[in-house]
Amino acid sequence: MEEKIYGLLGRKLGHSWSVPIHKSLGCDSYRLIELEPDELGPFLAQKNIGGLNVTIPYKRDVMPYCDVIDEGAQAIGSVNTLVRKEDGKLYGYNTDIYGFLYMAQRAGISFDKKKVMVLGSGGASLTVQAAARQGGGREVVVVSRTGPTNYGNLERHDDAEILVNATPVGMWPDLGSQPVDLKRLPELEAVMDLIYNPPRTDLLLQAEKLGLRRAGGLSMLVNQAVVAEERFFNREISDSETERILNDLQQERANLVLVGMPGCGKTTVGMELARLSHRPFVDLDDEIVRLAGKSIPEIFRRHGEPAFRALERKVLADVCSKSGQIIATGGGAILRKDNRIVMRRTGRVYFMRRDLDQLAVIGRPLSVKGTMKEMYHFRLPLYTEVGDIAVDNNTTPEETAQKIWGDFCKNSGNDYLIRL
Repeated sequence: MEEKIYGLLGRKLGHSWSVPIHKSLGCDSYRLIELEPDELGPFLAQKNIGGLNVTIPYKRDVMPYCDVIDEGAQAIGSVNTLVRKEDGKLYGYNTDIYGFLYMAQRAGISFDKKKVMVLGSGGASLTVQAAARQGGGREVVVVSRTGPTNYGNLERHDDAEILVNATPVGMWPDLGSQPVDLKRLPELEAVMDLIYNPPRTDLLLQAEKLGLRRAGGLSMLVNQAVVAEERFFNREISDSETERILNDLQQERANLVLVGMPGCGKTTVGMELARLSHRPFVDLDDEIVRLAGKSIPEIFRRHGEPAFRALERKVLADVCSKSGQIIATGGGAILRKDNRIVMRRTGRVYFMRRDLDQLAVIGRPLSVKGTMKEMYHFRLPLYTEVGDIAVDNNTTPEETAQKIWGDFCKNSGNDYLIRL
């Protein structure tokens, strides 16, 4: 008997986390299937298709190949789940709407009587529009690049109360961008971003800074996958599975980032955390030395601080683009706003505090510029801004590491990207 095909169908899938989700649900043969548009028809004609999820840009393109389209998917105008049933027919469903409503409910976001602005007009946007109306939204406005409401005239709808990003802007690997400046929408109460990689997009980070309720797309991804598996195998799956997988994914993939004054013990505690967690440990200063081929004091002496900071920025971005690491940063890495954003996109950040008279200063070029007290008071607001939590390191490295790891295990899996 020919083996059935299960997987995620799309064009570029390097960003996807779908495989571990479905394997965690028991679908061991689930895989990524990247196709060009002209390959779509021949692929979907195969009789051994078991179940497929569909993502950008094919959520509408697959509809003509379906023999039967579920009533809900037909009403939305978008299909993200395909199942070849025993009658040989290809059935199309939309499980995204279940995932999106779950995402909103989990974050405490209600559409009832709210004006909702949706960025993007593709298949994901259609799902969001349907969900917002189903949730009682009083008005749904769609923003596209060339439509009547576009990015050049958002102010026509500056009374929008909920913003949903249904575009790929800000998704890995294009991490330094966001679709709109939220300050253009002064009445906003909540922001939802369907992107899940990175977990905290720049859009969500700005929403956090503005004090808005917010939600990232990982909970939607997991819940729609659970519902899709129910369609694939005609079985019921407990709601608790969504939370289990969501927590496991967040804890497994989040970086643990240490920030703090020079000499506060980040490297020592980081190495102990790596021992505790069996995760790779990255010391940012060591990576800079390796790349530059010279010590940090030598970089400062020969090239100056601006050259060092530029190199630090590059290395930090490269390191933080990976997942599941313990990262010890240099004491001044928080001085640049873009560095603070980079740390928080993919990690839970710990501000390590130590009494000033306990800080080691030998061999640290910035620790001897001005007084340590002056430096600390200048940097404290930046450490506080970037840190998810502050931890004292006035005891042993082992005790501090245990404290941090305990917090990480408890909270990184509980939507670590959201500070409500």
